[in-house]
Amino acid sequence: MKKIRFACAALTCGALLAVRTGPASAVTAVRSVFGRMPDGRPVYAVTMHNAHGITVRVITYGARVQSIVTPDRHGHLADIALGYANLAGYLSKADPYFGASVGRYANRIARGRFTLDGHTYQLTINDGPNSLHGGIKGFDRHLWRIMRIHQGRTASVTMRLISPNGDQGYPGTLTVTATYALDRANRLRIAYGATTNAPTIVNVTNHTYWNLSGEGSGSILGEWMMIAGREITPVDATQIPTGRIESVVGTPFDFLTPKPIGRDIRDGHSRQLVIGRGYDMNWVISRKPVARLRLVARVTDPRSGRELELYSMQPGLQFYTGNFLNGTIVGTSGHIYRQSDAFVLEPQLFPDTPNHPNFGSAVLRPGARYRNVMVYRFSTVRGR
Repeated sequence: MKKIRFACAALTCGALLAVRTGPASAVTAVRSVFGRMPDGRPVYAVTMHNAHGITVRVITYGARVQSIVTPDRHGHLADIALGYANLAGYLSKADPYFGASVGRYANRIARGRFTLDGHTYQLTINDGPNSLHGGIKGFDRHLWRIMRIHQGRTASVTMRLISPNGDQGYPGTLTVTATYALDRANRLRIAYGATTNAPTIVNVTNHTYWNLSGEGSGSILGEWMMIAGREITPVDATQIPTGRIESVVGTPFDFLTPKPIGRDIRDGHSRQLVIGRGYDMNWVISRKPVARLRLVARVTDPRSGRELELYSMQPGLQFYTGNFLNGTIVGTSGHIYRQSDAFVLEPQLFPDTPNHPNFGSAVLRPGARYRNVMVYRFSTVRGR
């Protein structure tokens, strides 16, 4: 397949040059009211749009991606991020973290317990016997504050949340920022930062559900996935890592060479697929964070020609295939979401790292800064 630029799908190459050099090349950012919290506080949406037809809308409730509209190989637009049409859906208990910024610790912590500097902390439990994505009221369930909106060659919005000492059982007051930025090169950059006034643990990531054919269009099992990880951290029956690190070679978890997501997803010989009801696993990209962004995943949709590349500096990547979407959620376009109607890619530290010294460290101390940057690059490819 040959990649093509979005603008060339709808414009001549001469027109593309005009888009890149003229005033219209600015990426815009517009704030509006998306809804109101039960106590009357406004929830804002910031909509960013570039000259190639990409529109990204984020909302301040949970610092979430609410919508991402991109063109296909013929220039036809579709929203490729699952979500709700209004605030009520995000406030409901049924929300499965659509587009959310999740933390204070993304993914699972065994029994909701960890020990730091000789003291054992108990977190809130919300996933069987474990704590998931920060607990009962994680960052996804808070109203973030807009600190800055910018537009120009890149449009961006920065939001802030202050998580007090003891929030969901975590120590230290944590100040967290989330910045979403869309540029003229069809890249969405998400950057999380955090500082603390006392030792704590931090692992913040984004939980957008993707369907490159368009949300509500059906299964993603025909989309082709590449994951640049040669190992995984296998889990027990409650989806907590066992502590082992195992090779993907010869298993359904081998995405080193691109293959359809659905090729091996029903392999009943894999206990790990049975536990997760599909793919819900952390891939080992490296043994520790790295200094520069590198390609960690690529997804290509043969139907639409859309391609998504993900760049990250984090050591882990959680790949999840929407296994618990059960037909009870009506999405943005009025379609029902079912199992495998989306995939999630979460750059992160390994799950349950605080309880596995061989996984590295998730500790943040006063004077240091936590950082997680991920870049999504949107493009299209021609048909075979």
